[in-house]
Amino acid sequence: LTTTPPPHTHIHTVCCGVGLDYAYTYLCDRESIWGIVLESLASLGFVVSAGLLVGLFFWTLWVCVSSRRQRGGFGGTVANVALFLLATAGIFAITFAFIIRLTPQTCPTRLFLFGVLFSLAFSCLVARCLGLLGFAVARGWGEPSVALGLFVVQVVIATEFLIIVLVRDDKPCEYSQSEFAMLLIYVLCLLAVGLVLSLRLLCRSCFTYSYSYTGSTHRQSQVQATLLCLTLLLSAAIWVVWIALLTRGNMEMGRRPKWDDPVISVALVANGWVLLLGYGLAQVIFLCRGEAKSKEGPLSFAGWTSPSADIPGLGSQKQGTENGSFENDGEDKRALRSPYESGFSMTVSNKPLGLTI
Repeated sequence: LTTTPPPHTHIHTVCCGVGLDYAYTYLCDRESIWGIVLESLASLGFVVSAGLLVGLFFWTLWVCVSSRRQRGGFGGTVANVALFLLATAGIFAITFAFIIRLTPQTCPTRLFLFGVLFSLAFSCLVARCLGLLGFAVARGWGEPSVALGLFVVQVVIATEFLIIVLVRDDKPCEYSQSEFAMLLIYVLCLLAVGLVLSLRLLCRSCFTYSYSYTGSTHRQSQVQATLLCLTLLLSAAIWVVWIALLTRGNMEMGRRPKWDDPVISVALVANGWVLLLGYGLAQVIFLCRGEAKSKEGPLSFAGWTSPSADIPGLGSQKQGTENGSFENDGEDKRALRSPYESGFSMTVSNKPLGLTI
């Protein structure tokens, strides 16, 4: 990939007006309608993601202020969801860097943020799968910590690659499609690990039966496992398609480099909406429902009557248990009696004979 013509080149296109920079023509050109459609979907996705993130922040503050109970692990889950929504909003935002033509200004954004944002999103999914599977390292605040730890690795990789590309042969922002795909190998590994963990979680939730009174919680776990697995499956399919088109498909169809940016832009928007609807929005709903159920008052037994209330003689108050086979000894009886004691007893007599039986 190479940069576009000089950024000061001006061109007249349909609905773009006169004097618009050539790099921004896809944002308004009706002849290239894909740019207008994708920027609309990306803008909507960004607004929804940012709205959920802000709403989650204020909802968490309200819960912390209004609830006096200590909630173990609640903050870690909220932090993980917040990181995921932040990554999803960034994925929608970076779409504009690919709708705008490749320039020395958009090149660092493309190379650095693409893999970094996806690594953060997939790391949050991996951490969530680990938490639901019961791994101790992902309990409570360990969940966002695991996500951040996995995310930092891609930050280091992207930084090194960006430095190499910008200083190589004094030709800034010149890289091939294969190099761009190789930059994302670690992200693909995160996606594969998350997919395996989600399948394991789905199998366990489907073939494990609950005999407790928490049937609704078990059903919610099944729904979460299904959504996680579906989200990662669709993400994997999107990644396989766009990488195949970018590295070989466009070249074999004779569409390189014209289709390179549209392919990546479509992949960003599609995967962004999959992540948002499959996990982000659903997880916020689960959090709100879980908090609403936890705030329900305890069971009230006022007005309940005993099943034996209508039977004569059973309404009197008893000492001890309800089981009629047992009753407390009266005060006139001995306090202690050995279970091995027979009907005989031996006592010491004051008579001269000594012992009596």
